[in-house]
Amino acid sequence: MSREHKVRIKTLLVVLVMVLCANIGDLLLKSGMTHVGAVEISAEGLSETLRLAMFNSTIWLGIFFLVGFVASYMTVMSWADYSYVMPVGAFGYAVNTLLARIFLHETVSLQRWVGVFIICVGVLLVGQTKPATVSNPPV
Repeated sequence: MSREHKVRIKTLLVVLVMVLCANIGDLLLKSGMTHVGAVEISAEGLSETLRLAMFNSTIWLGIFFLVGFVASYMTVMSWADYSYVMPVGAFGYAVNTLLARIFLHETVSLQRWVGVFIICVGVLLVGQTKPATVSNPPV
């Protein structure tokens, strides 16, 4: 297996972890905030929302996954091009839409699904390019 192929596989795996952590974290935050309720933009409302959020285990679990997202994002950005990671990471929009439909029971219009499909085509196109063009990333 060539060095370039190893870097591509490693990069795609870390981006997959990045996407999964971001999407699970976002889903958990949405679920937790649904239980907390709508945020009222006032001193009392923000204080009450913060108090409720601090004691919501679903929100804390979401934050844990978002920390995993940041760690994997920093890792992959250390060896792959920004112009590769961000478009390939956009696959998360497709995952996010699917998770919102399944777990949050959101209605997703045909127009949104078409947009998600276009994003996936773009991810496939970018995924066929070299992850790093500036320097030699570690294997």
